[in-house]
Amino acid sequence: MIKNIATFILFSVFANTASYGQNTYTYQQPEKLEDGWMTSDLQSQKIDTTRIYQLFSQLQREEHKIHSVLLVKDGRLILEEYFGGNSVDQPHDLRSTTKSIRAILMGIAIDKGVIESVNDPIFKYLKTPVPTKNLDDRKEDITIKHLLTMSTGLECNDWDKKSKGQEDRVYKKKDWLQYTLNLPMVNDPGTVSNYCSMGVVLAAEIISQASGTAIDQFAEKCLFEPLGIHNVQWGHTSDKNVIPSGKRLYLTSRDMAKIGQLILNRGQWNGKQVVSAQWIEEATTPKTKITGIDYGYLWWNIPFKVNGNITIAKVATGNGGQYIMVIPEMDMVAVFTGGAYNSEEDKLPFAILRDIFLPTFARE
Repeated sequence: MIKNIATFILFSVFANTASYGQNTYTYQQPEKLEDGWMTSDLQSQKIDTTRIYQLFSQLQREEHKIHSVLLVKDGRLILEEYFGGNSVDQPHDLRSTTKSIRAILMGIAIDKGVIESVNDPIFKYLKTPVPTKNLDDRKEDITIKHLLTMSTGLECNDWDKKSKGQEDRVYKKKDWLQYTLNLPMVNDPGTVSNYCSMGVVLAAEIISQASGTAIDQFAEKCLFEPLGIHNVQWGHTSDKNVIPSGKRLYLTSRDMAKIGQLILNRGQWNGKQVVSAQWIEEATTPKTKITGIDYGYLWWNIPFKVNGNITIAKVATGNGGQYIMVIPEMDMVAVFTGGAYNSEEDKLPFAILRDIFLPTFARE
């Protein structure tokens, strides 16, 4: 969740140069497992690794809430570090990074003809429930695209605690879908984008109803199986019995990186077209802005300045520091997981990408 990209916690890798006399970090090439990843040694990149070594030396010494850092370059996993007892085979709560994966699932549903068009009205597929309160003709005009760009016009804004559709309020309700569809309209569909988790729950439910398959089973068959992702969990922090469309994903960091590589390779994994290149392009191209930041179909477009030039990262984000960062210009994917929930410390990975990884791999 990004409220203000300018609000970085500046992780000062070079703040205490005296401590660098004792460089405690020992790099190890990521292990080659039977999971589809090719690995490579960081030294093969022919780069100055000083900043990277200093970063991980400091991460080893100081308290922080980062759980894992992975880096993929040119299709190979070259960096993989875990902290705080986290490990390679441990699925992590992705929080809102799940949203970006649901955007991929929507593309697959369209590719398969389960859904005809992103411009179709939601009630073409969502047969139940239907609005019973705050009836408004504009609700009939809400499309799947409006769900994916968070521009339904419903009173739903997760970043406004007074909003009736704010996610924590909805979690207390018995029927999330019914409650969301009964929200009042405050804007015409497609005119204003506000961060709205419940709109993505509706999108997942549309896939489920259109395909006749629960979203977790659809994801398993159409996305995870082709990617060789098997260590998957679904859950939620709510104590209620949550419908599949409302659950969040738990994936390992390596499998998160597969999602990033799928985006980087325009829908391909190991030569197989899992989702159309057209959809990946459409989903990751800006369609609107949320808090001034370019936003596609549940994927952020975040600019970074590298050697005086602007580099765009396609980013999936989740509360606490869960990130899949795709940098097409550098053929790079960076993955972070963390436990800085509801804290500005969850922005630390952006500073690491900006100040460490991008300058290290940038070509003059």
